Amino acid sequence: MPSPPPRPPAWEERAAERMLAVLGPKLPRIKQPEPPEALRPFDRFLAPRRDGGMLDATWFPAEDARGAVLLAPPWLEWGQAYFHRRGRIEALRAERYHVLTFDLAGFGRSTLARRFRDIDVEEALDVMAARAGGLPQHLWGVSSGGYWAHPVLALRDGVTSAVFEDVSPHLIEYGAHRAHLPLSWLGRVFPRAYAFEDLRQQAPHLRVERCLYVGGARDAAIRARDFVELARLAPRGELLLVPGAAHLGAIKASPGKVIGAALRTFGWAKG
Repeated sequence: MPSPPPRPPAWEERAAERMLAVLGPKLPRIKQPEPPEALRPFDRFLAPRRDGGMLDATWFPAEDARGAVLLAPPWLEWGQAYFHRRGRIEALRAERYHVLTFDLAGFGRSTLARRFRDIDVEEALDVMAARAGGLPQHLWGVSSGGYWAHPVLALRDGVTSAVFEDVSPHLIEYGAHRAHLPLSWLGRVFPRAYAFEDLRQQAPHLRVERCLYVGGARDAAIRARDFVELARLAPRGELLLVPGAAHLGAIKASPGKVIGAALRTFGWAKG
C-alpha cells in the first residue's frame, strides 16, 4: 500500500493553518478550570514541547492500571476541560485505565504554534508513554482531537486501539461547508497540505489493531456517509452511528452506548 500523504513544506503548512483559522469557528480565549473534586486524584502540569513551548496536560491515575488512554479534545474554548463531563474519565478509570488529557496549541496554557496540531497529539502521546510505564496505550479523540490524531497514528507504532468521535474527513472541506464556500479551488491552492489533511488518505494507514468511529446521524456538517467511509477505509474499523444526534451530540444522546463501545474497543486490544 502507498505511504500516507507526506507533510507539506513549512511555508505551505503555515499558510494552510491560517486558512483553517479563517474557516474555523472563532473561540474566546478563556482560563481553563481545574478538574472538579470528583475527579481526584489528578496531576495538572506543563510539559515542554520540542519547539520550546509548553503543553498543558492533566494526568488521572487509575489503581492497578492495565493501560492508558489519551483523550484528545474538540475545538471548543473549554479545551481539555471538555472531558470533565459526560463520564469518559470515570468510566475509563473504573476499567483500570490511566487517562491523560491535554490542550491543543493556543488553548489553556498550551502555547500557540503556527503549524498543524497533529504535533500536539504526537507530543501528548510521548508524555503519556513516559507516564504509563510500558502499559498498552490507546487514544480517544473527539472532533478536532480525533482528526489530528490520524496523521500521527498513520506513522506511529505503539498505540493499540483508537476511538474517533465526530471526526470530519477533511477540516478545510468542513470549514468551507460551514462558510458556504466552493471547494473546487482549495485543493489547487495548497495541494500537499490539502492531501495531508484528507483523512480518506490517512485512514487506510492507521497502525492501530482496532478502531471505532462514532458520529451523529444528524450532524449538519459531517454526513453519515463520511463516517461510514472512514470506518470502511481504516484497518479493522468499526462504526457507531447514533440516530438523531448532531455534532458532538452522540455522547449526549447515548452516553452508555458510546462509552460502552469505546471500552469494548480498548478492552479487545491485546494486553
